[in-house]
Amino acid sequence: MKVIVVEDQLLTREGIVRTLTHAGHQILDAVGDVPAMETAIALHVPDALILDVRLPPTFTDEGIRAAESIRTTHPEIAVLVLSHYVEAEFATALLQRMTGGVGYLLKDRILTPSTLSDALARITAGECVVDPALVATLMAQQKAAGPLTELTERERDVLTGVAEGLSNAAIGRRLFISDRTVEVHAQHIFRKLGLSEDPGTNRRVLATVRYLALMTTT
Repeated sequence: MKVIVVEDQLLTREGIVRTLTHAGHQILDAVGDVPAMETAIALHVPDALILDVRLPPTFTDEGIRAAESIRTTHPEIAVLVLSHYVEAEFATALLQRMTGGVGYLLKDRILTPSTLSDALARITAGECVVDPALVATLMAQQKAAGPLTELTERERDVLTGVAEGLSNAAIGRRLFISDRTVEVHAQHIFRKLGLSEDPGTNRRVLATVRYLALMTTT
């Protein structure tokens, strides 16, 4: 996979590059700010962009704004946003505005090659990937309301896995149930959330976005 890395801290940037390289990905460029990122994208055609949520000059939300801009102007480029901490406001804003092809992970998690490669594979396939720590934070802060109250405890567990970007097999292993049982629960979840079958949409992505919206507004 062809990747551009945008991270202002040199050691962190080099660590991400080494992890990606060892996992077999091609690093087209590794830069430290948004202007350099824009130049790199103009020169190369990446499959994915990995960028810090906080970048120069203000170190506030440059990464989020850059991610939204790139997904608007280059919808073919998947975007994975990284953060040192769970910043629910930034993460949910990003994921709710996009229609797949984006992810949000904590930096300490992406130094595991398999985790980073799996996240990149999912977002380039048009899915959303949400860090488990963000899901846990939202679950701890909020009590479900509206459509989420219609879900059984097991369905909520499955939806949490879907929101984290896990496959049916991975969810099944976590919950000690079969892939088929996970799929049955997923179908019930889609129905209860009002997500009808449409060949032009990804209901797992829509379920993730709906989940985040409900968890941050209740």
